[in-house]
Amino acid sequence: MIDLKEITSPTKIDLVVAFSDLTGFARFSNNIETEDLFDFMSEYYKLTGQIIEQTGGVIIKFIGDSILIAYNGEASNKAVLGLMELKESGDKWIQSRGVNCRQIIKAHYGSVVCGKIGTKENKQVDIFGATVNAAALLKSNGFAMTPQLFRKLNSKTRKLFKKHTPPITYIPIGERHKD
Repeated sequence: MIDLKEITSPTKIDLVVAFSDLTGFARFSNNIETEDLFDFMSEYYKLTGQIIEQTGGVIIKFIGDSILIAYNGEASNKAVLGLMELKESGDKWIQSRGVNCRQIIKAHYGSVVCGKIGTKENKQVDIFGATVNAAALLKSNGFAMTPQLFRKLNSKTRKLFKKHTPPITYIPIGERHKD
């Protein structure tokens, strides 16, 4: 497996790419003191970072209340189970703080170009490509993955999901269809 943080030049690689986003975040952030919002997000970032890193993933970047996450493509089962753990633990953590938000997680599998990019003095690892765009644009009411990622899962992990159409996505068995 390639360590994404060790890549120094643009490298094409197959990854599980995911986005996590908080529903209702704009409303929440408008009704809280900025210092309290900063503290909340700091703790939320620590929690999400711990879960993602413990399950073999890498947080590429935080974008306000959104997080861009990547896992090596060879670890698709571990990636999906890690993202499900993030969904469950993150939502419980948010709820325990009395915040009316929840996580939306969207995941896709495919090729990206990964490398360090940025200003002359400040370069960060980032990922680009149609795979990132597909993950970002995926519709989800809680947790959803594309067929490309679903096909990478073993039969045990696949049993945790059901087909959702149109377009085809896979959502947890217990999640309701809202389209």
